[in-house]
Amino acid sequence: MAKITTLFTDIGGVLGTNGWDTAARRRAAEKFEFDCDESNRRHSLTFDTFEVGKLSFDEYLKRTIFYQPRSFSLDEFKQFIFEQSQPFAETIELLKQIRRRHNVKIAVVSNEGRELNEYRVVKFGLKEFVDFFIVSSLVHFRKPDVDIFRLALDVAQVKPDEVVYLEDRPMFVEVASGLGIHGIRHVDVHTTRAALSQLGLGVD
Repeated sequence: MAKITTLFTDIGGVLGTNGWDTAARRRAAEKFEFDCDESNRRHSLTFDTFEVGKLSFDEYLKRTIFYQPRSFSLDEFKQFIFEQSQPFAETIELLKQIRRRHNVKIAVVSNEGRELNEYRVVKFGLKEFVDFFIVSSLVHFRKPDVDIFRLALDVAQVKPDEVVYLEDRPMFVEVASGLGIHGIRHVDVHTTRAALSQLGLGVD
């Protein structure tokens, strides 16, 4: 097996909570008292466009929430969304340890809107240990499109068998594995630590 030189990782579900998932949208509907079903229908029609960078955060919210007058402001609602993002400190520390011990490059490969991504990069302290970011809203295609992984390989200048990829969604692990990348489905920090160790990326 080739030596692992590079680690790709998702953000939501691996390094922290999901940015704006079904559960968060349900909490928002309860707090701000709007029709969750109608908002979700609108979300499903336009979220992909937002995640590939063809809509700003404000434009996305105007299509999905502020298509009619509300008793709350756009800024209030955006702040609520940002507050849903919480880091997973143990997983972040694990990746920092691996980077220090094994001198691997670390790249984020993630589906996120630009504004959410920028907020989470700062809040999670990702620039402290991530070397580069391949984010759907910046590169204009999103997982499960295999091209996002090909781009990440090209930017890192590595072969697929030199890369391990951490991801909580099975389909995305399968897509990456289809290129020859070592895919690990992240369930919790303990199983991920063990799987990385088997690939030669063990830490004390």
